Amino acid sequence: MKRLPPDKRNKLIFVVIGSLGLISLVYFLLIGPQNEQNRLLAAQTNKQLINLEQMKRTINEADATASKVAEIDAVLDSAEADTASGDVLAWTYDTMRQFNVNRHVDITTMGQPVESDEDLFDDFPYKQIKFEIIGTGYYHDIGKYIADLENKFPHIRVLNINIDPNGSEAAPEKLSFRLEIAALVKPNT
Repeated sequence: MKRLPPDKRNKLIFVVIGSLGLISLVYFLLIGPQNEQNRLLAAQTNKQLINLEQMKRTINEADATASKVAEIDAVLDSAEADTASGDVLAWTYDTMRQFNVNRHVDITTMGQPVESDEDLFDDFPYKQIKFEIIGTGYYHDIGKYIADLENKFPHIRVLNINIDPNGSEAAPEKLSFRLEIAALVKPNT
């Protein structure tokens, strides 16, 4: 540059500075925004690939999920097999009559079942029936009767137990009992 005349040297410096300016202008106006779009596109592509992998896993697990749903449905059907359904009056009398066979308590009165909303849990899909049983028996036989009733029918609960002396001369040790029973009613599907 020392050998160039000042006029040519100034022109050369101007050309170099202009070229650097044009290169900078092209980088900041064209290349920079394109790089940002490329980064955004790569991020979206990665996100879509993750979603695709998740969908593939869900599709692969669909058969296992369907078999698990069928298994749970079978367990639920088995659990609901002895719940009240259809005509609850007939169900109550038939079920209690069959249950009372070979029991050592005397059932004198069985009340008519009254159907209502289930009052133990909120938003429970089952309704319930409540009815009353009045009878006599020995203390241990009454206890065994109640235990057997709740063990045989897990959907039945004895709510109120009232035991009084019978006062009969024939069997003074026998007691009178009154039970209020709540049973779940299978929802109509």
